[in-house]
Amino acid sequence: METRSESEIERSTEKLLKDLKEVVRDGEELLRAGAQDLTERGAAAREKLAAALEVARETQRKLQERAAAGARAADVAIREHPYQAIGIAFGLGLLIGVLASRR
Repeated sequence: METRSESEIERSTEKLLKDLKEVVRDGEELLRAGAQDLTERGAAAREKLAAALEVARETQRKLQERAAAGARAADVAIREHPYQAIGIAFGLGLLIGVLASRR
């Protein structure tokens, strides 16, 4: 099973949050633009979009809470084990430097 590094998870979470914000913003614009369409079909579509936007907002909120909790946990771990954290950061930096210099 492949494991993902914390930075990869953080980057993908940030991208997902950015994408969700864009979806919510675009959806709200569509709702405002479609306010003049008073047909039954248009009203049903607006209701579905409004429900989807609410789910997206809730998902965004949950993801932000999880990201903040992860950051707090990382902070606690680093504060509890500062020398190990420095060693790991140094090792990763050295590894990245060696790999970058090979190219």
